[in-house]
Amino acid sequence: MNTFLSSFTLWRQQLRSSVFNRCLLIIISSVFSTSLWAQSPTLILKEVSQKTSPDLLKQTRQILQLAEYIGVDYSEAVTAGNISNPDEFAEMQQFASIIIEKTNLLANDVPNSLTADALQLQQAIADKSSLDVIQGLSQKIRKQLLSQSPALVLPTQLLPKENVKQLFIENCSTCHGDLGQGDGPLAKSLSPEPTNFTDQERALNRSLLGLYDAISDGLDGSAMRAFSELNDQQRWSLAFYVGSLAFEPSAATLEHIKYDANIELQQWVNSNPTQLLQQNVDINRSQLERLRSQPELLFQHAQSPISTARTNLQAAVDAYHANELTQAQTLAVSAYLDGFELIENTLDAHDSSLRKSIEGQLLNFRNLLKTEGQTTLVNQEFASILAQLNQAETVLTGQSLSNNAMFSAALIILLREGLEALLVIIALMTVLIKTERQDAIKFVHFGWISALAAGVLTWWAADNLISISGASRELMEGGAALLAALVLFYVGYWMHSKTQGSKWQSYIKNNVDRHLNTGTLWGLTGLAFISVYREVFETILFYQSLLTQAIGSTSSNEQVSYLIYGLLAGIAILAVIAWLMMRYSVKLPLARFFSVSSYFMLVLAFVLAGKGISALQEAAVINLTPFPFDVSISWLGIASTWQGLSTQMVIVVLFSLLVIRNRDVK
Repeated sequence: MNTFLSSFTLWRQQLRSSVFNRCLLIIISSVFSTSLWAQSPTLILKEVSQKTSPDLLKQTRQILQLAEYIGVDYSEAVTAGNISNPDEFAEMQQFASIIIEKTNLLANDVPNSLTADALQLQQAIADKSSLDVIQGLSQKIRKQLLSQSPALVLPTQLLPKENVKQLFIENCSTCHGDLGQGDGPLAKSLSPEPTNFTDQERALNRSLLGLYDAISDGLDGSAMRAFSELNDQQRWSLAFYVGSLAFEPSAATLEHIKYDANIELQQWVNSNPTQLLQQNVDINRSQLERLRSQPELLFQHAQSPISTARTNLQAAVDAYHANELTQAQTLAVSAYLDGFELIENTLDAHDSSLRKSIEGQLLNFRNLLKTEGQTTLVNQEFASILAQLNQAETVLTGQSLSNNAMFSAALIILLREGLEALLVIIALMTVLIKTERQDAIKFVHFGWISALAAGVLTWWAADNLISISGASRELMEGGAALLAALVLFYVGYWMHSKTQGSKWQSYIKNNVDRHLNTGTLWGLTGLAFISVYREVFETILFYQSLLTQAIGSTSSNEQVSYLIYGLLAGIAILAVIAWLMMRYSVKLPLARFFSVSSYFMLVLAFVLAGKGISALQEAAVINLTPFPFDVSISWLGIASTWQGLSTQMVIVVLFSLLVIRNRDVK
């Protein structure tokens, strides 16, 4: 196997010698550049159209933060019409001036009434007006801005509370103290003094969005700096943790709290507790305080995949209207990968044409979001997708899968996701057997078994410790597929180059032992690992979605049983395929075996390359240009996009040229 490297080096040197070979090098280069094909004009347009968008969003969020801060801290500065704390009062005046300054900068992007409200707030502070007046004006400013701002990309899971507590102590305790009471070692030397997060009256008027923005961007005119070194999940987890410190935790669960899920997480984050109580009759103060003290409960109440798709699509439309094209596309991608994709298999069993229609519309919707000025088309496509999602929801909730359909869905998922990985593993094992290195098979077994364990561990971590988005999942799967395709392509060519020559049997016996060293064996382990791991995590998610529907059906025990039967049947079929391949492939003459195996690996490389490109397109990492007509063949990895088809065509052409070259040399 290590002869791969020496053969490749010699082949690369030979390639430099002629015009024909230089053409081959150009084709090889195109394999890596295909993913960017037809993307450059789009990228240029995107950059030009969004130069000011990030700044607009940042300025808007700063105004939101300052307006809320004034509403919360004004009571520390003025009492009964008199200045009770000159430093705090000066800070209120400073923040009001900054709000006016920023609204003037955004005069073309915000309503005129916002500037008037900002001036009114400044005057009310100067007049030392009552707290109710100040809070009314600050909330009015925030309401106007929130109605225009695109929806936030919120985490799907918070970090464990103990981890967040340690994060708070490491980053915040020097000012705010270990318990968040504003009594850290540096507190007395700071002006204004650090916030006491355990002050319940203050916490009732502080939104989680305001806390998140303060952590992310800092606070002008104070010692509060931006914690940009923390990732988004860490900052959101800190915001929820800080927002919980003023409230007593309890052993409550969602069921005990009787929390009504009609309050969306977006609303929970944007509004402070006082506003939430005013806006919703379905939750009382006791319930709200318990949820604020135990924010992890909010994330246990998971949305259905279709609800997730709806929420993210609405957020994408809002972002598009605010000219935030990048965020709009990110949300549209999430609507598919974190929502609709998880129920595709189930919907396919009920109505495959509806599944294909929704999938196509989601793709078209993403393409529309790339260019500004298409508001009417975006709104029309959004309405059409919502109607189809409602139809899908009716199909899925109106009737559960029949037992046979549940069995078939469970069987097909495993065969579809597991067959490619199995074929790679069997190919590696048969090569080792034919080269009389059965002792090395344990490295292949170690690779695929560790991949199964790592996949389960990744799923558990994503469910309990960290947030892994659908885009990250597809990026991981697409990258692994392309890497495996590249390795299989080279192995296939190498094997084909050795199919001729009368002394090949002697070559194998004399060289394989010497060249199959530890490094190469671990390389086999790596290829086995990559081939299996790329499928495991997503397969578990698909079964999790199927299990949720089975448990929710009227005959849950029976449905779960048929799901298990389908899974076991899939395992049995894969085992039979493996046995047949192992039994008959090793009986082939050596030269014929290597010839057949080389083409088999080419087919695997062809399939994996197509699926790798599709996965990266679903994650919006590379551009997606539809082919004029549908040529999709899912089991061959063929998708109707120019990028996927051209990548697969490059593999076929390149392999053909190399085979011709090899024959000429022979």
